Amino acid sequence: MAEASRRKRRRGLVALGMALAVLAPLAYLWATSLVPDDYSAMEMGYADNGGGPAHDHAAGHGVGGVSVADLRGPAGKPDVDVTVTARKGKITLASGQVIDGFTLNGTSPGPALRARVGDLVQVTLVNESVTEGATLHWHGIDVPNAEDGVAGVTQDSVAVGKRHTYRFRAVDAGTYWYHSHQVSSEQVRDGLFGTIVIDGAQPVRDVVAAIHTYDERRSINGHIGQSRHDLAAGTTVRVRVVNTDNAVIRIGLAGTTYRVVAVDGRELRGPSDVKGAGYLLPAGGRVDLEAVVPAEGMRLDAGGAATSLLIGPSGSSGPVVGMSAENVDLLSYGKAGPIGFKPDEADRRFEYRIGRRAGFLDGKPGLWWTINGKLMPDVPMYMVSEGDVVRMRITNKSGQAHPMHLHGHHAVVLSRNGVPSSGSPWWTDTLEVGDDESYEIAFVADNPGIWMDHCHNLPHAKQGLMTHLAYTGFTTPYRIGGHHHNEPE
Repeated sequence: MAEASRRKRRRGLVALGMALAVLAPLAYLWATSLVPDDYSAMEMGYADNGGGPAHDHAAGHGVGGVSVADLRGPAGKPDVDVTVTARKGKITLASGQVIDGFTLNGTSPGPALRARVGDLVQVTLVNESVTEGATLHWHGIDVPNAEDGVAGVTQDSVAVGKRHTYRFRAVDAGTYWYHSHQVSSEQVRDGLFGTIVIDGAQPVRDVVAAIHTYDERRSINGHIGQSRHDLAAGTTVRVRVVNTDNAVIRIGLAGTTYRVVAVDGRELRGPSDVKGAGYLLPAGGRVDLEAVVPAEGMRLDAGGAATSLLIGPSGSSGPVVGMSAENVDLLSYGKAGPIGFKPDEADRRFEYRIGRRAGFLDGKPGLWWTINGKLMPDVPMYMVSEGDVVRMRITNKSGQAHPMHLHGHHAVVLSRNGVPSSGSPWWTDTLEVGDDESYEIAFVADNPGIWMDHCHNLPHAKQGLMTHLAYTGFTTPYRIGGHHHNEPE
């Protein structure tokens, strides 16, 4: 009887040991995944110096160095001076539907902003009733770092009853947009965004088309379904298309020949005629299509004719046909030309490998995105020095596509899946990286500060696909979480 009791105890101890062998590592992974309630972005992860001089990135939250708060836009009397007020409540869309969400000056999309190259732009954000706080990020405009609008990194979120003023010089003509970068996966989805166009010295006739999905219904400029814009036949027009959603949208002009003249605010060199083919527009990306309006009108399709904008003479019915199955490929579209620097002489070379694996993110179990095999917050911090030529290889083995957005910079695409770019220099700030694809990009580190580099499928950023490009010698006084409840995601 004593022997049976001993065997029972041994079995119990073995079972306990096995349980501890399983649970102890899980408990460790859970504990190490927890994110503090108050921390600096510069305390995240580890420094990746890309083969350049070593730098302790964690020093970026301490004393010394240049604060990103000092990297502000220029002083002086603004040429464009706008105040936008953020509210939470009902949205009446342009097509008449009423939904819950957020507005800027009472509408969503918010006011369409316009400036000319050389203008000093000043925009003041007033938060009337967005309880989580809000900011404005100037997507694609390479503003000084303090004006970038990222809560907890370049500023504190603007609380109810407070205001914040942004100032920057309009340097590069092009099509851009602005949106909140505080709890952005929810606030952008629910309406806190708008468009901004910077005209060149010779403004062109244009139509701006912001594509957004409200309450699972896709719209163009707040019109759900089909809408129209009257324009005389024979008019040469630039259609500026902005994808404010979280996934790639196949767009194009049906019923006419068009040219792709600009991508992400940068002109293409030697664009050729496109007839019937579509264009895959990444989440967050912009494309300018130029065409001559035909007598029967032409139609901008956003994922098909069900959501479309008819552009043509009053009373025109538009084309009957849609787009073909072909797509414009920017890797070979247009004519090659100089890019202004030598990527082969790069000072820093980085790998940005996107994956996915099971684990804990801030204590929550799930299947999370990884960067270089690491889960948030233990991701690489890409370190550069001002003036560096930077090459980065972005590889996606995660099972889903990701529109990758680097703040504060435009990069040129060198190759895709090992095939070199042979068309116009393809400058981008929002690059669609499909599953099992690899891109090599390059840029010059010419805009100092601490910059987010993340997936613009915004729920993916919230789920861990987010890191930073940080310049040596620069610090941030702002904290993620904390008293201001900054949530940059």
